[in-house]
Amino acid sequence: MTIADSLNQLKMQMKTELTERQNEFLMYGRSSSMEKGEINRLCRQVSIESPNLLKGDCVYNAIVPVGNCPPKGARILVVYAGACYRRARETSNSSIGSLNQEQLCREMSDISFTAAALAQMQSAGSYGRENSLSQTSPQNCGYRDAALFPGFEVAGVIESLGSELKSTCGFTVGQRVCLYPYDGVPAGYSEIFVVPDLRYLIPIPDNLELSVAAMLPTGALLAMSSILSAHKIIDNLHKKSKDANKPVKLLIVGTGGLALWTLRIAAQHFYTKDSKDKVEITVASLRDEGLEMAKHEFENINFVQWSEDLYEKQLIERTLDSCNGLVDIVIDFGTTSRSLHRSLQCLNDGGVVLISEETAEKLLPKFSRKAEERKQHIEPVPLGTIEQLHEVVRLVANNEITPPPHTVFPAEQAAEVIRKLVHSEIPGRAILKFHDIE
Repeated sequence: MTIADSLNQLKMQMKTELTERQNEFLMYGRSSSMEKGEINRLCRQVSIESPNLLKGDCVYNAIVPVGNCPPKGARILVVYAGACYRRARETSNSSIGSLNQEQLCREMSDISFTAAALAQMQSAGSYGRENSLSQTSPQNCGYRDAALFPGFEVAGVIESLGSELKSTCGFTVGQRVCLYPYDGVPAGYSEIFVVPDLRYLIPIPDNLELSVAAMLPTGALLAMSSILSAHKIIDNLHKKSKDANKPVKLLIVGTGGLALWTLRIAAQHFYTKDSKDKVEITVASLRDEGLEMAKHEFENINFVQWSEDLYEKQLIERTLDSCNGLVDIVIDFGTTSRSLHRSLQCLNDGGVVLISEETAEKLLPKFSRKAEERKQHIEPVPLGTIEQLHEVVRLVANNEITPPPHTVFPAEQAAEVIRKLVHSEIPGRAILKFHDIE
């Protein structure tokens, strides 16, 4: 069966489900927008929140409205989405102020509450943006989680194209794509995404699995952006160095999906014929399984385990032994104060620690003065550009970069997947599957 046949079959299936979903939705409040025809579909959305002590569940299923296809945009049928959570909790910008956390955790697991709230917001014209109560759609509230962009690591097929697009637009219905996480992209693991502009869509070659493509828009892209930032620093260090043969020492912290991507891209980027002796790479592993996984793949890279059972001084000494002294650059995806403090202790005077922009918002106020006193620098790394995502897709599709291992799970098993991720029971990445088209 071709992708086009599969897409048509899915459309028929979703059409038959639409009436049932509309009835369930309208039982709790009628949307004026739906009456006017502005909403022509409902779809399911999986919202993954931070595991915490206040609630037993951290995965919620909702029925959410899907708008018309934008005139110059597209609607994407999501086939795969990267499943993530993070330990550090922070309040979402769209949290509902009228509910306390305990009440919110209890009510958000009830689809009737979600449907009623959505309908009320639709009637008030406030769906998808803040209103006078600083509320948005309830599936985007509470403690938000899922790596850098919750539910934005998606890959699928084009379900429909805008009415103002010409046949020469470069895309076709049924085409395989992944989504660049642009500002304003809806949060949550939704089975349909409405994309306002085709420039945010990245074509996926036939020889690249869609489940792999779903890992590229944030994890692999941020890793690429980090390596390119490190490359500029390395070039400057080589220019200033009195010893042209002295290699620059690079330390990568963490072996989660993000750090594993960084390790692979760093090896592809630096271990070339011309530069293999100019950079020494060491990985500081935060988990045993991550360390063992990476050890078997790379012969020219040093590894050191950052076991939380050891004293801080022991960990620093162990790292310096593995790196043969202080390092010049650290790419730190540990996202904690302790990890960044340790990275600074392993860094040369004048050295640079690269951290994600999101982490920088939390950690820079705490560490800027300390780094300045040590004549060190902490630099935020941006997510990366659309052009860089195109390049990541090309490199992975051409087998120039091997993706980290991943396991696919049905979207209905999202709660169990998060439980396993919390206990480090899934090696590599976990991918949620919404539709079966391959």
